[in-house]
Amino acid sequence: MRLIILGPPGAGKGTQAGRIAESLGIPAISTGDIFRANIKNETDLGRQVKDILASGGYVTDEITNAIVRDRLFEDDAEKGFLLDGYPRTSAQVDALDAILAEHGHQLEAVLELTVDEDAVVSRLLKRAEIEGREDDTEEVIRERQAIYRRETAPLTEVYAGRGLLVQVDGMGSVDEVFARISTALEGVARS
Repeated sequence: MRLIILGPPGAGKGTQAGRIAESLGIPAISTGDIFRANIKNETDLGRQVKDILASGGYVTDEITNAIVRDRLFEDDAEKGFLLDGYPRTSAQVDALDAILAEHGHQLEAVLELTVDEDAVVSRLLKRAEIEGREDDTEEVIRERQAIYRRETAPLTEVYAGRGLLVQVDGMGSVDEVFARISTALEGVARS
């Protein structure tokens, strides 16, 4: 299966992506993880990304699209993948369409974890306190939520228009949410 998972920061995408990928036997591909691995390994891409992030900028679509393209053509992604953190913009949607078309592939579904923003903010504030993340203030967390609504949430309309969007209630325990996702994916597989 070729899937995307969407949802605002703190919705549990990373946690669920790992479980989904394991259950389907496909790689969970996180652009954030790829960037961090390249930075840690001090690759050319890692140095470039580190400089961009250090200056407070965003990694360009051109760089992000190139790393996703390379990753999707690795052997373990031949039978499917779950993208987490990509695409984030309509330009990246177009780039992903082109990447998939190169090999005659297409997406099967786009999962969106829907959550209550106030509950997520509360959860993230507790996590910040436990993990000592002093820069994760309520103001910062709410700004990240606003950026998601402004920049990434519109992608749900694009994918809904294509009949690919599957919304899943992301509130509850990790197991409860995963059970809802599994049921939703069974429906996708049948159709």
